[in-house]
Amino acid sequence: MLKPFGDQIWTIDGPPIVAAAGFHYPTRMVIIRLADQSLFVWSPIELTPELRDAVNQIGEVGYLVAPNDMHHMFIKDWMHAYPLAKSFAAPGLVSKRKDILFDSVLGDTPHPEWAGQIDQVVMDGNLITKEVVFFHAQSGTVIFTDLLQQLPQDWFSGWRRVVAKLDLMLDDQPQVPRKFRVTFSRRNEAREALKKIKNWPAERVIMAHGTPVEQGGGAFIERAFAWLK
Repeated sequence: MLKPFGDQIWTIDGPPIVAAAGFHYPTRMVIIRLADQSLFVWSPIELTPELRDAVNQIGEVGYLVAPNDMHHMFIKDWMHAYPLAKSFAAPGLVSKRKDILFDSVLGDTPHPEWAGQIDQVVMDGNLITKEVVFFHAQSGTVIFTDLLQQLPQDWFSGWRRVVAKLDLMLDDQPQVPRKFRVTFSRRNEAREALKKIKNWPAERVIMAHGTPVEQGGGAFIERAFAWLK
């Protein structure tokens, strides 16, 4: 269930969820074990008893992170299951989920309890969402949410497959979907964030919906965002 993705980092794939217009997406979360053995849980997926047991075996959940304002469906369940964990919302999510009392809003500065282990930056300037991109130094892993996507060719059918293909979601490698490219209305802000991302010594790249990149992460990011000039 928990797949090691490097030193002290795991991925967990969950069941698909249905989004707008009937599009369904696979789900993925990431867990990072910090130096104090507490767990940083990124984009929590559906919490089953089996998943909870597996998570409890590797450490104590300390931080629950919603990395953009579209990845929040299950975080409330995790907050109930782990009441001592601190919860963090991406910019814009607090006003969207007024039923949830988050401990803090994510920004460009890492929280003191994971600073030096996980860096972060807000990819701003997009009309769809503000996404917080993370970098786990120990494993050399950059973690995107929706800004990079790739689904199998047969994942959708009918008109949804046509739309997904036009949106670059069915390419042979993860791409920035067209809908995000055209909605970067403030590209200077996005370029500033990308500059920080490119300065990270990235070896691997994970995204919520796509095949993880296990080597050459820096070169992959350069190619994937070459259009943002």
